[in-house]
Order: sequence, then C-alpha cells, then structure tokens
Amino acid sequence: MVSERETQAAGDRVGESPCEQDPTVMTEGKELKNVSESQSPHESSEAATIQTSGSMFNVKVQMPGSDVLDIQVSPKELVQEIIQVLMEHEDSCHRTCFSLQHEGNVLDNFAELRSVEGLKDGSLLKVIEEPYTIREARIHIRHFRDLLKNLDPTDAYNGVDCSSLSFLSVLSEGDIADRTCHENNGKKKKRSFTEQELESIDCSPPDYILPGCAERPLAPLQPLNADCKPLQCLKALMMSGWNPPPGNRKMHGDLMYLSVFTMEDHHIHITASNRGFYINQSTDDIFNPKPANPSHLCHSLVELLGLISPAFKKNFTALQKKRIHRHPLERIATPFQTYTWTAPSTNHIMDYVRAEDVYTSRLGYEEHIPGHTRDWNEELQTTKELPHDSSTDQLLRERATFKIHSDFVAASTRGAMAVVDGNVMAINPGEEVKMQMFIWNNIFFSFSFDVRDHYKELGGDEAAHVAAGHDLKGVQAYSSLDIEDLYVLGTVVLDYRGHRVTAQSIIPGILDRKEDQGVMYGSIDFGKTVSSDAKYLALLQKASKPLRIQKHSVLNEKDEPVVLCSSVECKGIVGNDGRYYILDLLRTFPPDLNFLALDKEEVPEECRKLQFPRTYQHKLCCLRPELVESFVQHKYTQFMNLVMDRTHDIGTFGENNLSKDGEREEVNIIRDVCREVGSVSDVVFDLRFNPDVCSSVVKFPESEKEANQLQRRLLKEASAFLLSVQIPNFIKECLHYGTVPLDGATLTEALHAHGINIRYLGAVAVVLEQSADGHLLDHIYRIVVGEIVTRSAKKILRRYLQGTEMSALSAAASHFLNCFVSSYPNPVAHLPPDELVSRRRKGKRRLRSTESADATVWSSLTPLELWKQIKTESSHSFHFSFICDGMDQLVEKFKLQKVSLLRELCMKTGIQILLREYNFESRHKPAFTEEDVLNMFPVVKHSHIKSKEATRVFQTAQANIQQGNLKDGVVLLNEALTLLNNVYGAMHPDVGLCLRLLGKLKFILGDVAAALDIQQKTVIMTERMLGYEHANTIQEYILLALYCFANGQLPVSLKLLYRARYLMLLIAGEDHPTMAILDSNIGVVLQAVLEWDLALRFLEKALETSTKYHGARSLQVALSHHLVALVYTSKVEFRSAMQHEKETYTIYKTLLGDSHERTKESTAFLKHVTQQAVNLQRTINEIYKNGSSATIPQVQIMPPEPATLLEQLNLINSIALINARDKEPEKDTKGKPGPVEHKPNVNRVQSGETAPRQPLIDREAAGESTNAEHNDQGADCSQSSTAASTMHCTEPHLS
Repeated sequence: MVSERETQAAGDRVGESPCEQDPTVMTEGKELKNVSESQSPHESSEAATIQTSGSMFNVKVQMPGSDVLDIQVSPKELVQEIIQVLMEHEDSCHRTCFSLQHEGNVLDNFAELRSVEGLKDGSLLKVIEEPYTIREARIHIRHFRDLLKNLDPTDAYNGVDCSSLSFLSVLSEGDIADRTCHENNGKKKKRSFTEQELESIDCSPPDYILPGCAERPLAPLQPLNADCKPLQCLKALMMSGWNPPPGNRKMHGDLMYLSVFTMEDHHIHITASNRGFYINQSTDDIFNPKPANPSHLCHSLVELLGLISPAFKKNFTALQKKRIHRHPLERIATPFQTYTWTAPSTNHIMDYVRAEDVYTSRLGYEEHIPGHTRDWNEELQTTKELPHDSSTDQLLRERATFKIHSDFVAASTRGAMAVVDGNVMAINPGEEVKMQMFIWNNIFFSFSFDVRDHYKELGGDEAAHVAAGHDLKGVQAYSSLDIEDLYVLGTVVLDYRGHRVTAQSIIPGILDRKEDQGVMYGSIDFGKTVSSDAKYLALLQKASKPLRIQKHSVLNEKDEPVVLCSSVECKGIVGNDGRYYILDLLRTFPPDLNFLALDKEEVPEECRKLQFPRTYQHKLCCLRPELVESFVQHKYTQFMNLVMDRTHDIGTFGENNLSKDGEREEVNIIRDVCREVGSVSDVVFDLRFNPDVCSSVVKFPESEKEANQLQRRLLKEASAFLLSVQIPNFIKECLHYGTVPLDGATLTEALHAHGINIRYLGAVAVVLEQSADGHLLDHIYRIVVGEIVTRSAKKILRRYLQGTEMSALSAAASHFLNCFVSSYPNPVAHLPPDELVSRRRKGKRRLRSTESADATVWSSLTPLELWKQIKTESSHSFHFSFICDGMDQLVEKFKLQKVSLLRELCMKTGIQILLREYNFESRHKPAFTEEDVLNMFPVVKHSHIKSKEATRVFQTAQANIQQGNLKDGVVLLNEALTLLNNVYGAMHPDVGLCLRLLGKLKFILGDVAAALDIQQKTVIMTERMLGYEHANTIQEYILLALYCFANGQLPVSLKLLYRARYLMLLIAGEDHPTMAILDSNIGVVLQAVLEWDLALRFLEKALETSTKYHGARSLQVALSHHLVALVYTSKVEFRSAMQHEKETYTIYKTLLGDSHERTKESTAFLKHVTQQAVNLQRTINEIYKNGSSATIPQVQIMPPEPATLLEQLNLINSIALINARDKEPEKDTKGKPGPVEHKPNVNRVQSGETAPRQPLIDREAAGESTNAEHNDQGADCSQSSTAASTMHCTEPHLS
C-alpha cells in the first residue's frame, strides 16, 4: 500500500525541477490530494483549499531529538502539507502520530499557514509526539509495513492498493533529470562527448530488436534492476496471540501486542501503549506484560527496533535511501487500478499484517459493522449538490466528486470479485444463481443475465450483457450535463471470470418497495405499462437538447397518451431522500437501423452496397454519441448551404419587393429547409431523435405518425452517413497518417472517435480490402483482423468460464490459450485431482455455476473446434469470414503475431500469465501449463469525471499556441496543470497530456533541461496509468529519447529507443509505419556514437518501411535517403551516398520546387559529396601512380555535428525549433519560422492547406492518440502559415 503522504509529495514535485526550485512552480502541485474516507464530502471540501501562487518563505521544523529541517512553504498552503512532507522525509518518515506547535499553540491541520498568528519567515515549528489510540497505533503499524515493502513490486503484480509498474528508472539507471544536474555540478547544461568517449559507449542493441529478427521474447517486457534483491529488515512482524489486552492492562495504557522475529533470530514481544512502543517480558507460553530490562520506550517502531537489532537499523537505513532516490511518481498510488497481463515468478513471503488486512477490510467484515459503512449514494449525490458558483467552489466540488468516485470504483471492484468468487451472500438466495442479487458495502450488485425474460424479445442474455454497457454510457451522458435536481446512480460495470457484474449505489428506500412501486416515470416492462410525471418531464427536457432526444408521446396500457422525454426504459424514482433519480438509461442514444432488419422499409443505397441492414445477436444496437454529433454537424452544414442557395436565388427578385415581403419569403425558405433536412422545429435548425421509434413493444398515438416517419428517415440517413462518410473518413485519415493505431485499444479509440461501433469491424475490413490504396493500409488491416479474432475468442472464453469451477480456473484458461495460439495439435486438459473433489457434493447441483452445462465442458475443447467457433462467432458478430483452416494459417496469411494475439486476449479477459518464454510453434509440446496462468483480474468500466475549468484553460492554451503565443501558452498550461493537480492529484492521464504538451513547448523554446524533466514525469505517468507497454508509452519514450539526445545523454537516449522498438515489435510487429520513425531515430543516434554499420541497418530498414507506406516519391522517403547518405558519407562510401542523395534531391525538386530551402540544402550536400568522391578518386589514382608522395588535396571526412543530427531528429519527429529571436512571436511573427510541429503531406505542401482539426477524443481510458509522431516527415521548417495550427491539432484534448 502507498501512503497518501507520498501522493502529496509527488504532487509537490509535478511542477518542480530537480535542480532549480522555481517558487511559482513549486506551489502548483501542493494541495491536500486525498480526502480521508472518514470525512463527509462537506467536511472534506471545507478542509481543502485550492492553492494559488503566493510569496514563498522558509520555516524551521524542530524534530524530537533537536534535528531541525528547513522547509519552503507558501502562505496558502495547509498545515497538513507540512506534516505530509515530514512523513516523506528520510529522517522523519517513520513518524505518524504527531502535531505541529508554534509558540506553544497546536496548529490545526486544515488551517492555512497565513492564518497562523505570528508565523513568518524563519519561524520555528516544533514536532510534538501525541498519545496513541488503537486507531493511531494501527495506522502506525500499517505505515511501518508500507515503508518495509515500498520497493517490493508484488502489490503491482497482484493488482492491489492502486500499485502499478514503471520501468523508466530501470532503463535509465536512475533519475534522468537528477543525473543531468549531478554531471554538470548542479547546473543544467548540455553534455558533450569526446571522440574517445563516444567510441567507449556501449550501444549494442539486443539481438531481438535488430531489423529482420523474428524472435519476440517476453522476458525483456519487465526489465530487472541491477540491485533488485530486496533488503530484508525483519524476518516476521505479526499480531501477538495475547491480543486484545485484558481489562487490567487497558487501565495501564496497553493498546495491542506485537510479536517480532529479528534478523538475529531474536523473538521479542512488543507492547503498543498510548505512550509508545516497548518490549515486554511475554513469551509464546507466558503472558507477562511488564517492560523488559532494559526498558526502551520509543514513540515509533523504527526507533525501538533500531535499538535492539543492528541488522534492522542498517538495512532499514539503506532501504529508505533507495526509496528516497526513486521518483515520487513511481511511489504514489494511482486513482484507478492498472493491471498487468504478465508477471514474473515471485516468492510468496509470510506477512501477518497483510494477512490481517485481507481478512478484515478486504473481505468487507468491517463494512458490515453498523456505523462503519459508507453511504456511497449519499456521498455521491452530496458532492453533486456542493456549491459551484465560483471557480474555487467548482474545483472543490470536482475534487470531492473525483475522490469519492475513485473510492467507489475501488470498492465496487472488490465487491464484484467477491460476488463472483462466491464470498457474498445473496439477498435472494432461493432464486436461481443467474437471478441472484447482492449487497456489499452499501453497493448493489447484479449479474447481466436475462433473469425474468425482460430481454427475451431483444436477444436474451446477449442483450442483457450489452444493456449494462449502454446503461453506463447513459449515466456518463447525463452526469456530464450536471443538471440540477436530476440524479443518476454511481455505476460501475465489471467483467470478471466470464461474468458481467453491474455495481450501483442504492437509492434510499428502494429495497423496501416492490418493483412496480415508486416508479413515477417510465416503464418497468419495456413499454407495456408507461407512466409520466411533470417534474421529471421538466428535468429531462433540460437534457433533451444536448442529448438530441425528441419529446414524444406513447400509449400506456389503457391506450392513453403519455408524454416522455427519454426512452420508455428510463425509470424515474423518487428516493426517500426526496431526490429525483433516473436509471436504466440503456436507450439514451438512437437505434442503429443497420442492425435492425425492419419490415417494409426502404433501405438507402449506401447501406445496400455493404449488405446492410443485417441481423444481429441482439436488438439493442445504438449509435454512438460521437456519430450523433457528427451527423448533426453534417445536417447543419446541409441546412446552411440550402438556406444560402435559396436566399441567393431570390436575392435579385427580393430587392424590388417590400422588406416585409422579403422577410416573409426568408421565413418560408427556412421553414421549407427545416422540413427538408428533418428539423423538429420549423423556425430553427433543431435535430433530435426518438429512441423509441423502432421499438416493437411501444405503441404510439395517431398524432405521432408523421413525426415517427420523419424519425425513421433521420435514422436511415444517420445509418447511411456512418457507412458512406464516417468509415471512409476513418480510412482516409489512416491513409494520411492522421490516425495510426498500433493495437486493438488504439484502433478502438480511433473508431469510436469517428462514431464507428466495434460491430462494424467486419465492414471496415471489407472497405480496406476493396480500397485502391489497400497496400498502404496493411498495418490497419492486420490490426482489424486481429481484433476480430481476439474479440470472438473472448466471447467464447466468457461462455466457458461462466460454468468453470474455481479450482479449475487455471487449467481451463491454460487449455484455452493452448487451443488458441499453440501449434500443438492435441492439447490435453488437466482436470482438478479427484482427491480434492468433495464426495458429499458428488451428484449434487453446483452452487456457484451459472450455466446448466457440465463444469468441465471446456476440457473437451480442441484447437480445431475452437477455430470453428471463432469463425462462427466472427461471422455472427462482425459478418467477417476467414478462409483458413486454423490459427496457424490465419497467422501466416495475414502476417499476424501470436504474441500480439495473446497480449490482446489476456488484456481483454483479465488473464495474467507467467513472464517466461513460450514456444508457440512447437508441435510436440503445448505452450502453456496450469502454472503459467497466475491470476485473473476484472476488466473495469466506469464513467469519467472531467475538470471543466482545467479543460477550458487547456483549450485556451492550445488556442494561444495555435496563434504563435508560445509564452502565453506555457503560462496557461502551468495554470491548467495546477487545476488538474487540485482535482485529480498528481497521477491522472489528463495531467500526463498537459505535461506532455508543456514539455514539448519547453523544448521548442530551447529549455531542453526543463523539457527533459517534464517528459520524464509524463513517461512514468503513462506507464503507470495506461500500462508499461501501452501504445502511448512508446510515443512518450520516443519524445524522451529526443530530449535526452538534445541534452547530451546519448546512452540513455539509445536505451529508450531500444525499449520503444521492442515494445513496438511486441504489440504491432516490424511492418508498421511507426517503425520507420523509430528506426530513423535509432539510426541518427547511432551515428552520433560513431556506430556507422549499426546505424545503416536501422536506416535502411526505415527507408524500406517508408517506401512501402508512403510511396517512393514522398517526403518521408526523401528524408530517409538523406539520412542513409549521411551514414555512407561518414563511412567514406561516396558513391552510395551520392545515389541516395540524388533520390532526395529528385523528390524535393519534384514536390517542393527548385527554390525551396530543402532542395537547396540537398543540392549543396550533393555537391559536397560529389567533390569528396572526386577528391578521393584522385587521391587513389595519384597514389597508384606516384606512391604516397601525392599532393592532391586530402578527403575531408567529418562526422556529422550533434546539432546537425538533432536537426534531423526534429525533422523525423515533426518538430521545428525556433531561434532565440523568434521567442516572442506575438510581437512580430511575419516571415519567421514556424514554432512548432508540422503535419505536411504532398497535397498540403503543394496547396498550402492547413492541417485538419483533430477530433475531440476522450483520452481517459486510452490516453493520447499517436498522431503527432506519425505526421509526414521532412516538412518545410519555414512554412509558418501552417506551423502554429498544426501543433494545436496534433496535441490531444482533455474533453
């Protein structure tokens, strides 16, 4: 477990440079990050204070024992922040129960320092040790255990306590930014190498990342530190069997007893009293609570154990030095748990504190104690009701909301796992297992099965499964609108062991009512009986416009019209707290007619071409909100064009008419155009959808007939729009490298950004097959096919796991993986040993199985049978057929990688496997055994809390950057970073996005050291929040390597690029356009360390990849030819250098013209190489003729300067630096170089068009898109017309 104090400490460092402390920046991350769980939202919001800039001053803190620490603080900081800094400090980290006093007065932990009377620069604060209580003693023991286990990654492997993995410090062998300072005596200067030092650098890449290597080892995925062996301070620390203290000892202050085994094999018993800790005279057999002789009373366990165990003192000191040297972002907890799909083999050590922790709080026993249960619904709704008029109130509200939401997600995850594992008693135990419901920790849990035939006509269990996800989207939509007096439930959807579980907060009083009681709005039987309410209608009408929901009437069971402003499934229930709740929001968005085969309906031509509409596994297919918004924008453009055309047509006629007639004519035009485009209003453009229009159960009055016809027409147009516009736009963006997916997650994100559902993967694959530029999209096609395969396999595995007993999980999962990726033809399933099967239960009905089939049905699965099921599933789910006989043929035909398929399946199903090398191709032995499946984690989906003010400031910063006001952009990004820290804490994907852009700006403005420090934090945050092998992590590694190179850290730069290439090979393979960028980076850095042959291998591979994906006459290929020519020049192979540079010159001349700067530079370089070649040949000829006395001028061979290579790296990564005179672009930007990234292609360079604006994408789950790093290379750095706009569009958005 990670201390909340460390969270604060890392927050302090988010805006702080390791060598230079900027007072303005130091205050950015300083605030109380985590609100105590025992506080109510009101208490937490009143206690927390949003930090702003203020004058800094120093205070002295006197520790017990006369140690004095100097701390720099701000007047607006809280006293609690000083306490947290002290608990992070190496000398005081072992203290927990203390207070601060100033001039004899105890300071309030939640008071601002400016409110402390008499506190000024140089004031002395005293640390006063406070008496312990049982609670404080337990906190101290837990904190002590955390200090001992701080460097142990076991919690991260097991996915507990929000621990996660980061390997940047292992790769770089320490803090990159700190090393910069130490190497330059505390000053941030670029390091330069002598030629001898360059030759001594070990830059040999591992064989498995060399171009052309087919080996894909798994072991390097989690590199080990050189000193990874943990330091053991104690052999055992446990709760004594003499607990609890008897009454007479309580009267003496005893709180609890501990039993400790030291490294010297001494067994001691310790008493925790209100005065501190001391050794007593008890043994395992005799209770003697009297103090031992000599008596050591210490206020902390560390002090006490340091007195009696020299080994503890030595090892604990060394352990804390290592802990302090780790980057704070590596130590703090993440707001949501990140799981890893691989883990090494670890020794399970004895830990009594962990054991007690598991069997109390983790199983929820303490949550069932009256008075100790958190009322999640009350907390969630109370934070919604907090004031938000001022920006400070808004931030306080968002912070409290995010904190409680993250706690709710964590509690829901633990509860759902306990429910599926059978550790929670059902509230209806007499029902069938599928129908059982559970309450744990005041959270309601239910399985996503069709329990009462509610979804019988919609698809049964399959419809119930997707309904949970649709409901979560509806919760996200309504909660984002933040409508006053309208409440939604806290909702989390989890997939675990084949089950989908929905966790919801509980409406007060709902468990005391029958199902049909209390529903004031909506229907409980999908439209057969319907009710409405004026209050609910008024509230839902506020949401209807932003959500594009049409107000409509339906008939109830008495054939009476009832007005609704949502789908009929949406239920409105007034809780006992008087709040108006809505739930069952599964039809918030309009239906997708492409997957609803309606009778007697005319299908648009665009749909018929792609064989739509199609039948599907369920009838709950809905359009995505992104598609709805894109379609509305499309119709609005159509509306404006029609109005302008018709107004122009009558313009000359109207000039001779009276103004009133002209106005009347314009009104008529607008009315006609509104009807033509499908607007629900005749006066203004207003496009809305009726979510019930395609329901087979809902009945409509006659008055709705015309409106329903209009709605069906709109839905047909929207469905055709998806096929005819959005899918081609996605393909076009991939073709122009505006979107470059690396794996299934980034592909899903890109499709969703265009409003394309995953069920359209088959249609996307067909369009890719039929595309004239299909060979340029091979990488996209491979990812699409791999995603279809793994998603089909996931559905099959889900069905198998639902009927699998707990004892057979490892066997079932390993057998399925063998059938999926192993070439072994006849894998045999290993059933649990018979001696472990209870005879008493033999023949009885299994209690936990949710399937009626045999629990061992998975054991009869064969690779051939699995492949048949995958083909069937892909045909039903994606309408895509594989013309293959098995997985091996599939992998060979589509050039897939088995390790990539394995990674995708494990991440989609939550399977964790042992980190070792697997032989998938062996036909004599299966790849997996039971012991290779280590764990199974839940896949968690939840809504995302966005900071409105931070998003606004971030977008303003982007606008300033677009206009060239870079310094203003830096100021605004720092402000956005402060706001994000206040809401989310130090760790959040949005914080990472803000840091990334800030670091890039710093680099562009020439502050390389600051960019390096910021990008280091970005990499750690991305690794820990999104995953150490996530596609975004690769992009962050590339940027960090660039900054390291610019800062003179060549070995570190190479290691980072090698790591990025390994991750690329693992998740996407070598045949990918991103690999060209990576190989070009590696080749240039290898040139800098004088490794010409290695550099040539990588650069020639980059040239080959660029030629395939960009064409032989593209700017990317021109740059690749130039880089190869540079290497050949250094190798004194001028003929080859001339050949490649001639290609560069030809391409630049054709695309950019003779007068372009790049063409001129290529001409000059070509002349230089030609002259050198002539000189070399003359020298050789003269030597042959006259011997060594030749007088011909010698060949001038100079390796490229670091500045030249840095320029090439910037071109490769589409970044342009500005000169010092250009750092004030807002004063005079005319004719100056563009300040930021470029995104050119041939068409744009020729026409001078600016880059299109990047679609707004929610980056919470998948992080930033990969656009920036896949822009076309070799751009003209002097094109200032597009420079500012391209950086804006290539950077991500927070909303």
